[in-house]
Amino acid sequence: MDMGFQIVDVIRILLAIILPPVGVFLQVGLGLHFWLNILLTLCGYLPGIIHAIWVILRK
Repeated sequence: MDMGFQIVDVIRILLAIILPPVGVFLQVGLGLHFWLNILLTLCGYLPGIIHAIWVILRK
């Protein structure tokens, strides 16, 4: 498993901070994690950010 960051990862993380569902969508598409992230973001902005960054970094 390569833990190095690419520029695409940095862009996804920045998007995840601004709009968490967009960062998740770019990582996994319209799957379960995308819809879960929308729900978390609607419940609270911070849970959406945490989940989005987790999804992006776990690849």
